[in-house]
Amino acid sequence: MRIRAAAAAAVASVSVLSVGWLVGAPAVQSLQATLTTTLTTPPSNETTGGATGGATGGGTGGATTTTDASAPVDEALAPTGVTGTFEGSAVQTRFGPMQVSVTIDNGTITMVTPLQLTNDDRKSVQISNRAAPILRDEVLAAQSANVANVSGATYTTQGYLRSLQAALDAAQF
Repeated sequence: MRIRAAAAAAVASVSVLSVGWLVGAPAVQSLQATLTTTLTTPPSNETTGGATGGATGGGTGGATTTTDASAPVDEALAPTGVTGTFEGSAVQTRFGPMQVSVTIDNGTITMVTPLQLTNDDRKSVQISNRAAPILRDEVLAAQSANVANVSGATYTTQGYLRSLQAALDAAQF
């Protein structure tokens, strides 16, 4: 009797999840399209001058966007013009500090460099050394700090992404 009840509960759970997935997927796609259009549509015929704070290496980190109303522009692919290297804040995690810098070239994240990785013990150093390249590759692919956790490196991932987001905020990216 217990086995039958457990099987029925499992089937019911899977059914609810399946229906939720089918109903929710189009809504998520619609929301993503709306957000992408809203966030990437610059005002027409306007130039904005940019942020100098957070830039390292002597660069100005100026964000300049120019829009020509006569030229057709794919709004989702329009570069933001941000160029420079920006340092994120040092984020204290359970296993030590995390800090990264991000290099952006004409609105494209080209490199994420760890400045500090967790270092409280040998195991945290190993985890950070394994997770940092994975996180870098994921960020470069996503072009944002919106990436999934690296399995087995939750604290490293959270610190890395918080520092990265601080750097992207400094770049106004």
